[in-house]
This record gives sequence, structure tokens and C-alpha cells, in this order.
Amino acid sequence: MRSRARSAIAGAVGSPIPHDSSRLHVTGRAAFTDDLPEPRDLLHVAVGTSTKAHARIRSLDLSAVSAAPGVIAVMTANEIPGANNCGPVVDDDPILAAGLVEYVGQAVFSVAADTAERARKAARLARIDYEELTPVLGIREAIAARSFVLPTESLFRGDSKKAIADAAHRLKGSVELGGQDQFYLEGQIAMALPAEDGDLFVYSSTQHPGEVQHLVAEATGRQSKDVIVECRRMGGAFGGKESQPALIACIAALMTQKTGRACKLRLDRDVDMIMTGKRHDFVIDYEVGFDERGRIDGIDFMFASRCGMSADLSGAINDRTMFHCDNAYFLRNVTVVSHRCKTNTVSNTAFRGFGGPQGMFGIEVVIDDIARHLGLDPLQVRRENFYGKGERDTTPYQQKIEDNIINEIVDELVNTSGYLERRADIRKFNQQNPVLKRGIALTPVKFGISFTATHLNQAGALLHVYTDGTVHLNHGGTEMGQGLFTKVAQVVAEELQIDIDRIKITASDTSKVPNASATAASSGSDMNGKAAQIAAAKIRRRLTSFAADHFSVAEQEVVFDNNEIRAGGKTLSFAELAHLAWFARVPLSATGFYRTPKINYDRSTFSGRPFFYYAYGAAVSEVIIDTLTGEQRLLRADILHDCGDSLNPAIDMGQIEGGFIQGVGWLTSEELWWNAEGELKTHAPSTYKIPTSSDVPVDFRVSMLRSSPNREETIYRSKAVGEPPLMLSLSAFHAIRDAVASVSDYSKRPQLEAPATPESVLKAVIEQQSDE
Repeated sequence: MRSRARSAIAGAVGSPIPHDSSRLHVTGRAAFTDDLPEPRDLLHVAVGTSTKAHARIRSLDLSAVSAAPGVIAVMTANEIPGANNCGPVVDDDPILAAGLVEYVGQAVFSVAADTAERARKAARLARIDYEELTPVLGIREAIAARSFVLPTESLFRGDSKKAIADAAHRLKGSVELGGQDQFYLEGQIAMALPAEDGDLFVYSSTQHPGEVQHLVAEATGRQSKDVIVECRRMGGAFGGKESQPALIACIAALMTQKTGRACKLRLDRDVDMIMTGKRHDFVIDYEVGFDERGRIDGIDFMFASRCGMSADLSGAINDRTMFHCDNAYFLRNVTVVSHRCKTNTVSNTAFRGFGGPQGMFGIEVVIDDIARHLGLDPLQVRRENFYGKGERDTTPYQQKIEDNIINEIVDELVNTSGYLERRADIRKFNQQNPVLKRGIALTPVKFGISFTATHLNQAGALLHVYTDGTVHLNHGGTEMGQGLFTKVAQVVAEELQIDIDRIKITASDTSKVPNASATAASSGSDMNGKAAQIAAAKIRRRLTSFAADHFSVAEQEVVFDNNEIRAGGKTLSFAELAHLAWFARVPLSATGFYRTPKINYDRSTFSGRPFFYYAYGAAVSEVIIDTLTGEQRLLRADILHDCGDSLNPAIDMGQIEGGFIQGVGWLTSEELWWNAEGELKTHAPSTYKIPTSSDVPVDFRVSMLRSSPNREETIYRSKAVGEPPLMLSLSAFHAIRDAVASVSDYSKRPQLEAPATPESVLKAVIEQQSDE
């Protein structure tokens, strides 16, 4: 299948044009929720939170809070007129705690004052008497106590027990994998305004305006028609604004309802990190049987995640972990057990990859352990286990892989990166250097694209063409810096054959496109691009029919090209045609609706086709570690990633680079640490270390796979690129593992936990140096 030719219009599909807000971003003129003009008499809201991980509230004295300077109103759970719930799936997540607190930082009451500073100071004056209960904090502790937010799930294929027992070689292992804070630059924020006839208008920094709309309506005792939610842009989200913004918006809206005044709730960074959910941390156990080449005969996995005090999105997240514990490898006999642990910590939530990275982390550790047990290059074992074509091509959940290109990607990357030569050079370096050790690893990515909840795979768009030929574009997706709005505008420009500057991109708005799914699962461009394309095609067909009739030519003689329309021997501009069509009473507004085809999935059996297609990639990372301190540095990264026919190579390149570095942070420096009382102590940049520009490798070589359009009929044969690149960072972790293994001359399996902080690396080095 060949890639399509690019149009001559400005901003055509495939053009590497800048993000639509890039100029506004760099000049400081991009308006985020906190930058919007504040209504007269705006109140600022703060939240009073629990200081205990698990306790009953015996008494709550808010008299000092109410009497504090500037305070206008205080609200507790018993004043909520509607549902006291902000859980997206299960009604188990109260907006304000009603008698029982289940994590440090849980919202107990809210306070509105004339300034944010006064509201925050007042919130600290509450006197709460607790009856402390025994908290469950750790994953192993939760498993032992049978403490789960959702039932344990299991997936079976073949007979893994027998295959392991009969295998020539067997290994057991366990590894701990940390979580990750989304650390979006713009924190959680919402501003609620009273509207006519008791309605509410809410500005929310959210990936899911529709969910915020529904939950605000339920909390305030309204219907969805009475609430409008708008979001023009977010200052980052990474999954942290999929379900979490509902809590913030509900508190702001409830206070607006109580006071009759506009209310804004903007969390301080420390409060944001303590109060909102993160990537799930996991404990992973495995037992595997394999042959002398490293090919896996059978494998048993146990994945247990810390979900926190409520279900949130943990069901779907842990399901995706199960779906991705194969990564790019065929597992003929496999058992996967998934525990969704209830702990007295903040409810963990969506984060880029949505459980997939944790599953892939598990199988990559297994592959690496097999290779070190057999004394083989881990790449050799990876290739031995790759999915095949026409054989060995069915996943543990019974989806047949029809678009496998992992061998082609890996073969190309091995050559362009010089992997084999560099690996040999690194071995020589390590023999000659007792303190500094280098490591290298190549890891693949196969990531399924679609919501695993089939009903969420739908999108809508609204398009208006005005009489001057300009276009108003709206759709259900949200913009969080990933370039979705730009890409969808490019699709419309391509369909109508007009320059992109003729298109006005507008804010996500529940009153324009209803019931939209969250912008998540890497499906934003796939679904919203298709919906917009369908809307634009409707208008184009109407204009084609009109032009054919008006100029007395056949419809096939009407050609849209580069801002002009040719109808037989007549040429006119798009604007002229739009005006003529309006004058002839041709409708110039259309909606578009798209539902992802082919997918079907039976969750009761964990089988079917949950994914429309897969995105592939591979990365080679080279690191150096200091065996005296545990410090490490990423020296070089080579990436080859599959974007299909890219809608916008510049934006996609940014997603690949950014996703990789964010993943490196997750696996190396971003450590979340709770004390014995359940208090998160890494809740600010001073203690929680995200990657900086100095952590980007000096030698950073990123390429997109060329001439490889999507086999499926996606929007212009492109592929999703939001989440898959994050998993390329697994190569960095395994390069560190390789460097650690060199300490024992590669004779022992490294016991390296993630994140591979200096402490973790040093602990693994010391273990390698021991005689045990």
C-alpha cells in the first residue's frame, strides 16, 4: 500500500505545520482556565483534607474556618443536594468524605473566600477529631488481607502449568514497579458560573468534558441539559485529567450553587499531588518455562496494582495490563492473574499508556532474565519470541495480529543504530573500567489502539461553513498540548481543499458535541479526525451537487483543489461557491459521527478483538552507571517508530520524543514515597524528580518508519502516537540492567527495581558483587 500524495494547500494532511497554539504558548498569550477573565464577585475555593489514612470522623468543628477573614461559605458532605460521588465507573468515590476518610489528602470540606490565599489559610483552621482505623498501605499487605476495589480477574490460554513443568528450563522472579505523577504544568482547576434559570456553566481543565457535565449535574441535583462544560486547552494532562477533574469541578459547582456566585477552585501543586491519582504501581510475580533458545513454552503472571481507596478507572487499566503483558511476543500457554488492590492511599488513575506499560514491563523483565540465564543476547531471545505472520499470530485474548511489522522495525533499527557493534564495544569497555559500567538494550513496542470498553469508541464533530468561505470546527476531542486540534483542522482543510488558516478551531463544548468520550486511549485523532472528515464530506457533497446543477456539468466534473473549485470550464474560489450555495439555500452546516469498526470484545472471557490495530516501534538505549554511587546517565537513544502515514510529522515527532523521555523519568527518577502513616512525602519538585533537559541524551536519534501506511482504514491511514512511544523507554531501564549485570561479568540476573534511582541501582550493584 502506497502513501498518499500531499495536497498543495497550506496545512494539508502530512504537512509538518506547527501546533495551532504554538505562537500563543511561547508568547504567553494562550489562555488556560486560570487566565480567563474572572466574573465580578468571583469566590475562590479551597479544600480541607484528611490528615489520616484511615479513620472515622468523630467530630468536625469548622467554626474557626467560617469566622476566618474573607470567608463567605463552608460546605460539608451533608449539604450536597445530589449524589455525593465523583467516581467515573463505580459510585465509591465521595466528593466530600461523609464520616469516613480513606487516605491522607481526601477532601472533607470546602471553603469559599474572597481570595485564594484567604480560602487556603481558612481551610487549615478546621478541628477534626478522628477515630483512627488500621490502614492498608502496601500491595502485598492488601493481597494478604484480600483487600480489593474490584474482583480479581484471570486470563487463561493453553495449559501453562504443564508447559512450565515440561520445559527444559524454568525461572521464577518478582519485581516491583513504581507509579508516576502526571505532573502537568497546569494543575487541576475549574471555574463554575451561575447561568440563567439555575443552569451552570463550568470551565474545566479536563480530558472528558462530558463526564464532568454528567457528574456535576448529578451532584447539584440537575440534569445534563442544565450544565455546560467547556475546555479550550489544558496545560498538560497525561491521563491525570481524565477522571480526576470531576472532583474539582463538582466542588466548584456545588459552592456556586450554594452562594449564587461564580467560584474557582485551583489546587496548589502540593495539594494537587497529594489529593489526585497517579500511575498505578505494581508488584509482578512470574514463573516461566522455556527451551535452550529462550523460546517461551509457558508462563504464569501475577500482576497486583495499588488502586487506592476507590475503583476510579482501575478496572480498565488493569485489564489493559493483562492485554499488554505479551508486548510483541507470542505466548502459547499463559495464565495471567490480576489483583486490583484497595489501599488507604489516593485512588490511582489513568496515565499515558493506561496500564499497558506495566504489562509490557513485566514481559520484558522475563525476556531479559531468560537471556541472562542462558547467556544469550537479550535481543536474540526477543526475536525468538516475536509474533509471526501466518503462524504464532494470535494474542492471549484471541485477537489475530494482521499488521505485524515488528521484525522489519527491529531489523532496520539494529542496522541504523549499530547495535551489535556497540554491544561488543561496551563489553570491552566494561572489562577495562572497574567503576564506570555501560549497558545497552533494544526493546520493542506493540501497543493496541482503541478503548477496551467498546462503547467508548465513538466520536462526533460539528462543522459550519460561512458565506465568506471560512469554517468553524468543533468536535468532542480535547487539546492538552498533543496537537489534536491541529491535526483535525488539517483533515478538514484536506477534505474541503482550503488553507488551514480559513478554519477556526473552537473549544471543546458539551453544548455543541454531546456525549463525547474522553480524549484518551491514543484514539483522539483516529476518532475525532474521522468524525470531522465525515462532516466535511457531507458539506463537500452538497457543494458538489449544487455546483454541478448550477453550472450544468456532471458531478464528476466538479473538482475541489487548492482553494478553488473547477466545474467544467468554470473556476471560482471556495468562498465564491460558499456564497452562491448559501444564496441558493444549500445547508452549510453538518455533523459527523464515527464509530470504530471491527472491534468486539467479551470481557467475561477476555476474548475478542478489543483493538482496531496496533502501533509498533523499537528503541536502543545506551547508558553509563557509577557503581560507587548508583548514578546513571542516558548517553544515546535510537528510536524507530511506526506512525503509519503521519497526519503531521512535526507533531508526531514531538510526541515520540516527549513520550520516550517521560517514560525514562518513570523508570529512573520519578519516585513516589509514602511514610508509615500513609503520607505522600514526594509532593513537590523539590522531592519528586521529573526529567529535565539535561536528562535528554546528547545523542538522540529519532525516526519515523517510512512508507508504511496503516493497513486499517484509519484517518488518512495514520496511526495513533500519543501513548505508544512512552513504552520505548523500557530500553533505557534494560540498558541500566545490562550495565548492572556487567558487575558480576554477566553471571547473575540483576535484581533492579523501578524506578532505577541511584539507591535502586546501587542496591542492585551490591547484590551483583555479593557471593550469593
